[in-house]
Amino acid sequence: MTPWESLAAEAAHPPRMSDLFATDPGRAGAFSVEADGLRFDYSRTALTTAARDALFALADAAGLGPRRDAMFGGAPINESEGRAVLHMALRDPDGGRLAVAGRDVRPEIRDTLARMAGFARGVRSGAIAPPGGGRFAHVVHIGIGGSALGPEMALRALTPHADGPDVHVVSNIDGAHLTDVLARVDLRATLILIASKTFTTLETMTNAESARTALAAAVGERQAAGHFAAISSAVEKAAAFGIPAERVFGFGDYVGGRYSLWGPIGLSLMLAVGPERFREMLDGARAMDRHFCTAPWAANIPALLGLIGLWHHQICGFPTRAVLPYEQRLALLPAHLQQLEMESNGKSVGLDGAPLPHGGGPVVWGAAGTDCQHAFMQLVHQGSQVVPCEFLVGRAGHEAALAHHHRLLVANCLAQAAALMHGRADGPPHRRFAGNRPSTMLMYPRLTPFVLGQIVAAYEHRVFVEGVLLGLNSFDQWGVELGKEMAGTLGPAVAGEAGADAELDPAARAALAWLRGDHGPAS
Repeated sequence: MTPWESLAAEAAHPPRMSDLFATDPGRAGAFSVEADGLRFDYSRTALTTAARDALFALADAAGLGPRRDAMFGGAPINESEGRAVLHMALRDPDGGRLAVAGRDVRPEIRDTLARMAGFARGVRSGAIAPPGGGRFAHVVHIGIGGSALGPEMALRALTPHADGPDVHVVSNIDGAHLTDVLARVDLRATLILIASKTFTTLETMTNAESARTALAAAVGERQAAGHFAAISSAVEKAAAFGIPAERVFGFGDYVGGRYSLWGPIGLSLMLAVGPERFREMLDGARAMDRHFCTAPWAANIPALLGLIGLWHHQICGFPTRAVLPYEQRLALLPAHLQQLEMESNGKSVGLDGAPLPHGGGPVVWGAAGTDCQHAFMQLVHQGSQVVPCEFLVGRAGHEAALAHHHRLLVANCLAQAAALMHGRADGPPHRRFAGNRPSTMLMYPRLTPFVLGQIVAAYEHRVFVEGVLLGLNSFDQWGVELGKEMAGTLGPAVAGEAGADAELDPAARAALAWLRGDHGPAS
């Protein structure tokens, strides 16, 4: 019997979780692991010891260990693009030699991190200042996707540690986003970071050009260039925009956008919290890297996250999972994980080019507790679809004077997990809960830069684990490209260029006609 067949057999007659606890009073401990201050509890799932062993057998059969070692060794495991996958190297700049295509990448990583730190210290101290005088009180980070969402999530998460310029993120090409952000800053005291690896990203460069126009109007064309820096590998394109090489921070093609928080894409975060706190975040992520590379599957948090995710989606057939941080400052974590997981594993074709025999990754969504309890938890508790929930909660918050708030937060988190498991059998039908609905819980002492690094790195490796088990490439995103290409061809038609809509399909022509205000019959 193959591991997949064993897992299917285990899932054919799922036990009630409450019965599992009744027969094993030590289950909470036996189905929890700890690493560097984190505790991951997966006892509130229907996993039995036999099912868990089958998952470990599947990991071994899929070659998870060798594949992990190949990734950390710099092998080009992103086969469709012929690239190594080494975002982990950004958080381990002082490690030993690491060769990509025969070239050691550690020196350039160390040099870039040092340049970032020097720039951040200069801005934070006032040594690097606006051409017109004063200090940079604001930073506007312009990017999209992995060049914006990761930094924005981390900026919110580390608010208690932010003692530098106020940082604002602009991502959407909708002019409202840029307008609303620029209205909140004094452009004469604003540094603008343009985050685009190629310096060609449509949304980012459109916003950057409009921001430059606004700056020129505020401080004059000659001084505007002194308000910009770039996060890009296209030094010449940045120079043509007016940004000198010493203010351009690039990274190698072995770092994908949604995995890029740890390097120059995180410069806005470094400006906000300082190089020391940024380095603490890298240290937390590096600690999770070591844990992932050394712990056996039974004690390995990223591996267990991935294996349990596969158990719920592929084996149990649950189509989605909800990420529920009971930490307001992690409110953007579900959105970050949506991109990380769905852009990575939202695939239907495997490494061999054939359809995936067990499908790709699930839909990932969520929100912060306790707000989520007053939004969608009704469906999670009593709806017809089972939604595995992934709770995150800290032992303590940062607000000592409001410790009673945190106690209520923790009580609500524990109550939700208990209600999902136990349900309610008495009362009229509309007040009954089926229960036996799975959840996991990732606990940490307090949300610090180190802990944030641990959490995000654990989920990054979780994506890798699921990708290996499913047989897909987690590090390309060709599904993103088609819409970009089509938007480029539609641009002239939307702008009203003569004949540009001739090749559009009837639905697009009809929509375009309505949006232009032409309410006559579509041709």
